Order: sequence, then structure tokens, then C-alpha cells
Amino acid sequence: MSPSLSLLHDEKKFMWDGCLYATQQEAADAGKAYQNDNFEVQVAEEEGKFLVYTRKVVKEVVVTAQ
Repeated sequence: MSPSLSLLHDEKKFMWDGCLYATQQEAADAGKAYQNDNFEVQVAEEEGKFLVYTRKVVKEVVVTAQ
């Protein structure tokens, strides 16, 4: 099994977290942890395993003068 490293959903790109989860509940728990860190999360099933894809949008860019 070689999961896709990225996933497009609603024209947004999500990146795989690199872990294979045995159950949907394990994937949901991992996804909840990412959501608590302000990530958008998508869970996908592939060949009986669950994958978590995440996306974080930069909301503000701070530029410091040099």
C-alpha cells in the first residue's frame, strides 16, 4: 500500500500525516488533535486502513524590518 501524499477536497490541498490508522476511531482521535492545533482535517479510507490528511492556512503574515 502506498497512499497518496496529498488529497484535494473542495479545491483545497491536504497533506497526509504519514500514519496508517487501524480504525476510524483512531483516525478521528488523531484528527481531533490536529483540529485543536487549528488544522483542517480530512479522513480517508484506503484498503481497510484510515489516513488523516491535514491543511493549515496561514491567516496572518508578520514581516519584520531589517
